[in-house]
Amino acid sequence: MPAERLQKIIAAAGIASRRKAEELITAGLVSVNGHIVTELGTKADSSVDSIKVNGRPLGAAERHVYLLLNKPKGYVTTVTDPEGRPTVLDLVRGVKGRVYPVGRLDYLSEGLLLLTNDGELAQKLTHASSHVPKTYLVKISGKPDDAEVAKLRSGLFLPAELTPLKSPEALQKGRPARRRSKAVRTAPIRIKLVREAANPWYEITLIEGRNRQIRRMFEQIGHHVEKIKRVRYGPLELDVEPGKLRHLTSDEVKHLKSAVNSGTRGSRTQSSKASRSSKEPKQSRSS
Repeated sequence: MPAERLQKIIAAAGIASRRKAEELITAGLVSVNGHIVTELGTKADSSVDSIKVNGRPLGAAERHVYLLLNKPKGYVTTVTDPEGRPTVLDLVRGVKGRVYPVGRLDYLSEGLLLLTNDGELAQKLTHASSHVPKTYLVKISGKPDDAEVAKLRSGLFLPAELTPLKSPEALQKGRPARRRSKAVRTAPIRIKLVREAANPWYEITLIEGRNRQIRRMFEQIGHHVEKIKRVRYGPLELDVEPGKLRHLTSDEVKHLKSAVNSGTRGSRTQSSKASRSSKEPKQSRSS
């Protein structure tokens, strides 16, 4: 077997996600043939090298598990929570092997969440270049006018903000409790009115996934987001009850991987469509 990066081997064994595996390596918790390794570029061959994590031998690569969960409000999308709040893993029962959430849905958001022990796919899906479209139903306070909706559709500027740093490992190392995010401009999005009301519902499709992006975008045009529900993720659609989960079919896994691999091309198409739609005639309030 050819040598592979250590973080990829660890993720394939189901010990941790690729990103978490990198943290284990840099923290000095991984050894190869008795020698502590801290360089992320280090490679090994799991068929011949003795690899240990936290002093325990690394097992063989686990069979990959892919789950679709309907996350309810009131759960955090992490493995553990320093504040003792319930996590999405509390909803995963009767599943062999350990899985990890792919990306985030914040505490008050709900809907489609992927969980897997396939570290390589998880990393690709969460990487900024994946551009796999994600669709949300969003209820907001007050009705934005056409000009405000056009700003969202074409992309707008999000100022820097302080975000909590709640990782127990980070806090133990004495890092600041908050960190400042960078000011960014969002990519074009698809947005359409799906329910007319004093507090209307919109369907929004993003090709990126910045922290609290939808909430922050509406804040920039003066509207508070009341509810967020993710209903599609690439080729997948939400089709289970809140708090329930199911395994993906082999075809769904294949289509999901295909969506990741074609993400760059898809993002160009998405941006082009969103740009054109921003120039289309204003949508009537009854649409």
